[in-house]
Amino acid sequence: MLERGEVANSWRRERWDSLRLLTPNRQCRLPGHRYEGPDPDGYLTMAEVTEFIERFAKISRAPVRTGVNVTSVRPDGDGYHVTTSHGALACRTVVIASGACNQPVVPPFGAAVPASVRQVTPFGYRDPGGLPDGGVLVVGASATGVQLAAELSRSGRPVTLSVGEHVRLPRTYRGRDVLWWMDAAGVWDQRHDEIDDLTRARRLPSPQLVGTDERTTLDLNALASMGVELVGRWAAVREGDALFSGGLRNVFSLADLKMDRLLGTFDEWARARGLDGEVGAPERFAPTRVPESARWRLDLRSGEIRTIVWATGFRPDYQWLDVPVIDEKGRLRHDGGVVDSPGLYALGLPVLRRRRSTFICGIEDDAREVIDHLARYVAVRR
Repeated sequence: MLERGEVANSWRRERWDSLRLLTPNRQCRLPGHRYEGPDPDGYLTMAEVTEFIERFAKISRAPVRTGVNVTSVRPDGDGYHVTTSHGALACRTVVIASGACNQPVVPPFGAAVPASVRQVTPFGYRDPGGLPDGGVLVVGASATGVQLAAELSRSGRPVTLSVGEHVRLPRTYRGRDVLWWMDAAGVWDQRHDEIDDLTRARRLPSPQLVGTDERTTLDLNALASMGVELVGRWAAVREGDALFSGGLRNVFSLADLKMDRLLGTFDEWARARGLDGEVGAPERFAPTRVPESARWRLDLRSGEIRTIVWATGFRPDYQWLDVPVIDEKGRLRHDGGVVDSPGLYALGLPVLRRRRSTFICGIEDDAREVIDHLARYVAVRR
């Protein structure tokens, strides 16, 4: 196992200080290792996640070589030649487990932002004190965007949030964490080969959730109540002006509709299993409030905005992969983790084999099936 940094490197180096897991502690489980602390309904901090993964590495006796950077993987005979910062390796099979969040995505028009405005991504953000005083434009309203918008607003900065497609969820539903419902009702167990539009499912934004001791809901209504200004999706920069699309009402309505449908699925599941007496009554939540007059233009030269935080998603980095298995959009071609090249596999990508694939509690089932395929491949080659 080759790791370019330390065990749990991304949690150590590529997260902001206040980040917590979105999943409750009871869902932190890996093969032979699970959370056993006093707060099963809480959410691990960044340091606690690091410790959890470190402990698993020790328990499993994983043969991790830290500080080894892979610079190339290329076909070589009936296997692969792997070039690293510590020499070369010959491998019959390779498993790519580098994840899908290696590089933050910044739209091309970010290059047209005036130099007077500082631009940061979640990889470069640690806390509000590291940003210039003044207004902040947060771009993206998935989990990262709403969390950073809330933190920056609480620090006293004026915050504008650019909102595009998003997934709205309450933190708790009928007295249980909403992700408990996702797990218990089997939503996360839907397989990749059962999903009609798999490409879209793999690009679905992360839900608007935050892990806090109070188990609070952090949706757009909560942000607006804090004073965060909501604008549409950032579409372009023209002569120093940020231009935002209209249609917030439609964007909000679609997110509300999808949330209500999902909650209805939970209600049906509970009713079918006779659990209505064990959990709270069905709930519905107020629609997302549409601003009376959302701005569609913002002058980036006026000094109103001093910082832009790009919470616009992440992408994998396959620059080191010298195998023709990357499509025109930079995505790995694979079928449930079996890559389109003999002996090459992947783990940890969105909806790899199930909807839970990118969660800590989702890797075990994926890994067993992928490694079963790998073992059969090696046996046949022998």
